[in-house]
Amino acid sequence: MSVELGEFKEFLGTYNKLTENCFMDCVKDFTTREVKSEESTCSESCLQKYLKMTQRISMRFQEYHIQQNEALAQKAGLMGPR
Repeated sequence: MSVELGEFKEFLGTYNKLTENCFMDCVKDFTTREVKSEESTCSESCLQKYLKMTQRISMRFQEYHIQQNEALAQKAGLMGPR
């Protein structure tokens, strides 16, 4: 299996889980075909919150990774002390 296909499958899994979670949290009325404004607003907020959370986790992971790399380089004597 190619890397691109694996990444795409992971993306689809994440997208499906996000869709399911936001749908379960936001859609409560099945008596009409129309999406109520409250449901639409809730869904948009759910998506925004997820995207912000994902971005924040990614930033923290990068910071942690940089710190770990610096610590390893310092341990190996490749960098002077801070």
